[in-house]
Amino acid sequence: MTTRSDGRSADALRAVTIETGVQKNPEGSVLYRSGGTLVLIGASVEPGVRDFLRGTGRGWVTAEYAMHPRCGPARQARDGRRNGGIDGRAQEIQRLVGRALRAAIVPEKLGERTITIDCDVLDADGGTRTASVTGGFIALAMALDSLRKRGLVGSGVLRAPIAAVSVGLVAHVPLLDLCYTEDRDAQVDLNVVATEHGDLVEVQGTAEEAPMTRAEHDALLSLALGGVPALVAAQRAALAKVGVDLDALLG
Repeated sequence: MTTRSDGRSADALRAVTIETGVQKNPEGSVLYRSGGTLVLIGASVEPGVRDFLRGTGRGWVTAEYAMHPRCGPARQARDGRRNGGIDGRAQEIQRLVGRALRAAIVPEKLGERTITIDCDVLDADGGTRTASVTGGFIALAMALDSLRKRGLVGSGVLRAPIAAVSVGLVAHVPLLDLCYTEDRDAQVDLNVVATEHGDLVEVQGTAEEAPMTRAEHDALLSLALGGVPALVAAQRAALAKVGVDLDALLG
């Protein structure tokens, strides 16, 4: 069995710690750590939706994502000061987070409200987008629970818990939950968003060198889906600890 630089086996997740309620103003807030990656996530509820949803009774979930200037070894300029606006990578990631978390809700049961998930990466050691999705679901559930307790949403507003994890081929060995150096050296890497029961929300994948085979792709996908239930279990435990009744939201 392959042993990695941090002592994990090839099919092991990085250690996850979750602290909730770290901000006083958002309806849901989470400090989510996966290995050396640390993301601060807030979920804010606002009345109203974008023009294309007005009058439909449907809600919307969106996301914003940013890297703290010193989340890596050297300081980087803030996104807003880089080329006059948000960079392409941040924009792509926040769209992924928004798409993933919209798949977790039933929009007509949310009503015409917008929930914005703000993800700020404090420390980056690979998997920042998957940490943002996994931690973002916790913040989203907290925000929905606050609405439920006020009688503003009912059961069934959540479709399913979702989580995300990366996988890759490093020296032709499939590895789960890549740290930065593994992601950097991977011949193939995938980011997989799924439910605890293995239903897929999104798969992002790239062969950095030679094309991957179908068998390699399927092996990586199976490895990712094998890790998602443990992440959902961590989500459930964190929510239960602060009195969020996930089953009441699921209906």
